[in-house]
Amino acid sequence: MVDGQSESGRAVLGRTLRLLREKEGKSLGQLADESGYDKSYLSRLESGERLSKVTVMEDLDGYYGSGDLLVSLWKLARIDAFKDKYKEYMRLEAAARMISVYAPSVPGLLQTEAFAREVLSEPQATVQDREAAEEQVAARLGRQLLLRKDPAPSARFIIDELALRRASAGAETWADQLAHIEAAAQWPNVVVQVLPFSAGVHHLMGKGSLTLLRHTDGSSVAYTEGGSSGVLMDDPEDVLRHCLSYDRLRDLALSPSDSLAFIKDVLEEHRS
Repeated sequence: MVDGQSESGRAVLGRTLRLLREKEGKSLGQLADESGYDKSYLSRLESGERLSKVTVMEDLDGYYGSGDLLVSLWKLARIDAFKDKYKEYMRLEAAARMISVYAPSVPGLLQTEAFAREVLSEPQATVQDREAAEEQVAARLGRQLLLRKDPAPSARFIIDELALRRASAGAETWADQLAHIEAAAQWPNVVVQVLPFSAGVHHLMGKGSLTLLRHTDGSSVAYTEGGSSGVLMDDPEDVLRHCLSYDRLRDLALSPSDSLAFIKDVLEEHRS
């Protein structure tokens, strides 16, 4: 068990990486030569100073023949990249069978790596800030694995038109991001709806994002987030009120088929 009273998930992962390497009788230099990863980078993974992308753990699981041990430990370790107030939400999100999201910007679960890096990076960042941002990117990409697991949750995203009109700094990054949303909208477990400007003023405007999580035991929670703060609610009255708000917003949004056509049109406009 990994919790606040024992080793962090990242420390357990680092210790396991070191034990696997030592069991193989390899030095960090040998591992770097044979795996293709930088020696100092591997050292920081083993010391728990850095969190890798999941693909690095997949590579090292293959290298050590450890099945999916490192990937499993990475899924626990990535929670460390989130602030304490988000960890309970992350636990509930990972176990949800239905996920309903309204987002005035591109939802984190649908962001590409390059776009997430642009969103999470700060100007004039120090080396430490950049490394922290990279950990946030890795953790955000790790969250997205839940949309492709088996069985996958049913997920609905209502995205404000503004999110699709406010392009990122890089033209290629934005084209890839729009294409990714278009592709995700066609996954069997995902529904994407666009809330157009023509829907007018709505009661969630200016209040940030809203996420509803429903679980197999019948329980539901609502999570609102704006700026740097988030509020997790499990009181039945609060959850019901936010469910009603979401239903009203869904009625204002374009249908899934019209939304897909809308996204394709925006992508064409951008490319041309």
